[in-house]
Amino acid sequence: MTNCTVKIDFDKINEILQCYNYEKSSLIAILQKVQGIYNFLPEDAITYIGEHIEGLSPATVYGVATFYSQFSLEPKGKYEIKVCDGTACHVRGSSAVLTAIKEKLKLDTGKYTTPDGLFSLEIVNCLGACALAPAVVINGKVHAKMTPEAITLIIDTLIKDERE
Repeated sequence: MTNCTVKIDFDKINEILQCYNYEKSSLIAILQKVQGIYNFLPEDAITYIGEHIEGLSPATVYGVATFYSQFSLEPKGKYEIKVCDGTACHVRGSSAVLTAIKEKLKLDTGKYTTPDGLFSLEIVNCLGACALAPAVVINGKVHAKMTPEAITLIIDTLIKDERE
């Protein structure tokens, strides 16, 4: 789990739990809503949910949160960059795009979110956009036929927009 300390709004989590009638069958939807608030699933929120839904435990909630790739136990950046490294993207140069992103954002091995919380990087096996390879998705928007130069320009634009 993350060592990041985040102030949890337990009233907000209670609202979500009430909305789903504390049903354990709604656990995934509950986790999605909580992740929508914090952009990840804080440890205290996972524990709280596990303690307040009958028939569940914090360990069970943690197991669900770690099983599904849609959930993150680490904070993600405002801009979530997903780089496809599936076969089609890999043979068309996704490694060079990935290297350019890591260099531009100064991300070392094992580090996937910038210190300012602006960007996070995720390497995925497939984005379902093989014809557009190499593909990169930023906050749900697909960027096709990426090159190191193009991704650097996109990141520069996002940084510039943040400063304005």
